[in-house]
Amino acid sequence: MSENPLTTWPVLTTRGTPEAAALRGVLELASSAAEADGNPPLSEQTLVELRSASADPDLLRVYLALTHDDGSDPATAQELAGVAVLTAQAGDPAGVLELVVHPNYRNKGVGSSLASAVRQDTGLEFKAWSHGNHEAAVKLAARFGYRPVRELWRMRLSHDALADGLPTAKLPEGVLLRPFVPGQDEDAWLAANAAAFAHHPEQGAMTRADLEARMAEDWFDPSGFLLAVRESDGELLGFHWTKVHPRTGNHPAIGEVYVVGVTPQAQGSGLGKALTLAGINHLHESGLDAVMLYVDADNTPAVALYRKLGFVQWDVDVMYAAE
Repeated sequence: MSENPLTTWPVLTTRGTPEAAALRGVLELASSAAEADGNPPLSEQTLVELRSASADPDLLRVYLALTHDDGSDPATAQELAGVAVLTAQAGDPAGVLELVVHPNYRNKGVGSSLASAVRQDTGLEFKAWSHGNHEAAVKLAARFGYRPVRELWRMRLSHDALADGLPTAKLPEGVLLRPFVPGQDEDAWLAANAAAFAHHPEQGAMTRADLEARMAEDWFDPSGFLLAVRESDGELLGFHWTKVHPRTGNHPAIGEVYVVGVTPQAQGSGLGKALTLAGINHLHESGLDAVMLYVDADNTPAVALYRKLGFVQWDVDVMYAAE
C-alpha cells in the first residue's frame, strides 16, 4: 500500500460464501496479519458472514489479490497477497469494506489493486474500516478520496489496575444476576438487546442467526454471559456478555467487555456500572491479567465511566467514507 504502487496485482472476485480452500486462505492471511499487527484485520461480523454456509451473493463479496495469475487455485497454489471483504445490508447496498495485506507483500501496491477492484466491481461509494488505522491505511484512504467519519476506540485495563482491585458490583434492589442459559434465554436476550441498542448501527440489528453463530464459536462460554433479571418476575433488564481471546503467538490471552446493555426501563438505576464491574471481576477471577473493550470515541458517558474504572486508550479503528 505504498504511495506509488509498484505493480497491479491480479484480483479474483467471489460472491457469497467462499469455497473452502479460498476461505482457508483468507483466514490464514488474517491470522498472519493479526500476529504481525497485534489486532485483527477483519471484524467478528465479517468472519461470521464468511463462515456462513449460505451467505447472500448480493451482500457478501470477497476479493483475493493473487500472487500468481496462471489459473490455478488461489488459495492452494501459494499464499494470497491480500484480501478485501465487502459486506452489505438490505438498507445499505454500498456496504462496508475491510481490507488486509499479507505482511510479506506490503508496500507493493496490493491495497491499491484491491480497492480499485472493489470500486470497479460495485460502482458504489462504500465505507471502509481501518483496524488499527496504520499509516498505510491512512495513505490509501487519502489516495481514494476517503475521510474519517467514525472512531472506535479499544481501551485496556491492565494487570496493575486489576490487581489494585475494583469496586464491588452493587446491583439495584430487586435485581439478580445469573448466567445465560442456552435454549432458554435467546428470545428474551434478542428483545432486550434490540431495546438497549435501538440506535446502534450494528449491535441493535443482531438476529437469531447472528446470536447462534456466536454461540457456536469456540470462545462462547455461557458462564461469562451475565444476565440481570428482576427478582419478582424474571424479566431481563440488562446483560454483560464477556469474551476471552486466547493466546496467539506472543500475545497473551485477554478478556473483553464484549457487550453491556441495559433496557430503557432500567436505565439510570446504576445497573450498567454494576454489570460492567461484575463482568470485569468475572474475567479477572478466571485468571486473566488484562481486559479490553471497544467504545465509540464520541460516546462521552461511556468513555468517562471506563476511564474512571482505570481503562486507558490502547488502539483505534477508524471508519472512512468518500468525501
